[in-house]
Amino acid sequence: MKIALVHDYLTQKGGAERVFELLCRRFPTADVFTSLYDPQKTIDLSDRLVQTTVLQGIPGATKYFRMMAPFYYPAFRALDLQEYDLIISSSTSFAKAVRKRPDAYHICFCHNVTRFLWDTQTYLREYGDYQNFYPFIEKIFRVMRAQDLKYAQEPDLYIANSTTVAQRIRKTYKKNAIVINYPIEASQFTFSDKKDDYYLASARMISYKRLDVIIEAFNWLGWRLLITGEGPERDKLKAQAMTNVEFLGHVSDSERKELMSNAKSVIVAALEDYGLVPIEANASGTPVISYGAGGVLDTQVPGMTGLFFRRQAPESLQAALIKGQSIDWDYAKIRDHAVNNFSEDAFFSQVDRVMEKLPIFA
Repeated sequence: MKIALVHDYLTQKGGAERVFELLCRRFPTADVFTSLYDPQKTIDLSDRLVQTTVLQGIPGATKYFRMMAPFYYPAFRALDLQEYDLIISSSTSFAKAVRKRPDAYHICFCHNVTRFLWDTQTYLREYGDYQNFYPFIEKIFRVMRAQDLKYAQEPDLYIANSTTVAQRIRKTYKKNAIVINYPIEASQFTFSDKKDDYYLASARMISYKRLDVIIEAFNWLGWRLLITGEGPERDKLKAQAMTNVEFLGHVSDSERKELMSNAKSVIVAALEDYGLVPIEANASGTPVISYGAGGVLDTQVPGMTGLFFRRQAPESLQAALIKGQSIDWDYAKIRDHAVNNFSEDAFFSQVDRVMEKLPIFA
């Protein structure tokens, strides 16, 4: 069986790219396709041949890849994948549009519906410079939404990373999706049942992460909060914070691993489609205090692996933090839950069971 692996673009290293890296390892002989590829800024594919689209030849395209948005669908449609029996796409937007033979099968690991098209205002808030061009951008996006709906019908099977994303796929694309929670590399995190006297937030400093809510809650409590990450809201957030809040900026993987394993709790205030940070914290034996909506509903067990707060407001978070201090957490049980449910083995065990039932394997 000839297999093609397809990803939107390999120009950064985020959660979607980490999942694609796992798929590449799982299917070592599959051919790899993407629209744009910058090996210095994305996942390590070693000496794997990565085949790109015509967009790769445009000067500066890998750096300004978001500016290429109107051209991705035509680029993916132009890829010749007719020789492949199975196409596995990893997509938040464009890769699902690839063509296949009528008798071939296309599985899409969908990380989200195309967010900048279907939640444009929220998306543009993260990239303030684009907000000024909204009237012009909206005309282009209107055309692209029609394309997105059309090409969303191409995959034969959707696999969503969370119940939240599955619901969005059903609502927007009118397609059903199987939910398989994406994994972490549990071995990359260090377990500790000895916790230091600090809390941790690890997130990019953009508006929807709601670090402002976390900072305000800790300003009132006066407890020590460490924040890792960079982003356009850094100066604004630093100006808001009291002296008990420390900004560590970008930290190495080893530093982040140590911070997570030793924190009293990791705090998450964003509405995440899925969210790997809570699972990474749990794999370190650390409970998570999180906004109780979105992906955490699939990954967290209240009272065992962490606690939810119900409103993205400082007082709601404060109440959960105070409650968390009264709980005698079983740190080993927290780690076991993460390892047993969100490891690579657990993930691919579910993927294999789904694939075994597909017509192509009959």
